[in-house]
Amino acid sequence: MTDTENSLPAVDAPEVAAYWEERRRYLDQIRKVPEIRQRYWRALAAYLARRLLWSFGFFPVLLAFWIPFVMTSFNPVVLASELIPLLEAFVGSNPEVQANTQSSLLIAWASVGFFFLVFDFVLTPFRSPYEYEADVYMKAWEQLNHDRLPDKV
Repeated sequence: MTDTENSLPAVDAPEVAAYWEERRRYLDQIRKVPEIRQRYWRALAAYLARRLLWSFGFFPVLLAFWIPFVMTSFNPVVLASELIPLLEAFVGSNPEVQANTQSSLLIAWASVGFFFLVFDFVLTPFRSPYEYEADVYMKAWEQLNHDRLPDKV
């Protein structure tokens, strides 16, 4: 490959290492700050609560009501007339059949919830306050040390 074919600029390894060393040092330093540690735990709890509520609250409920509603062409009268005999049959059945139906619904709800939970974790990863603070600090550090750094770090 010639120099004209190579579109990547030459990066000086010690300068890049200095960037990552400074970032690592700053992360170690801010991990000791109690305010940021509390912010981290609050952000993690909010993230997990949001993911669990979306995955086990919103999506299974949406699917449980939306799919039958679509199948009845958005007509609530047709939906009610189809569901009332099913509910009457459920109430009139013996306790073993009722327990089996309830456990099947619980398994379906949990499986839909876990399915969406896995994809929700993949699509919306947790953004740590530590990483945010380090990004802000490193942008300022890059501006102060701009003359010593390569173009793209």
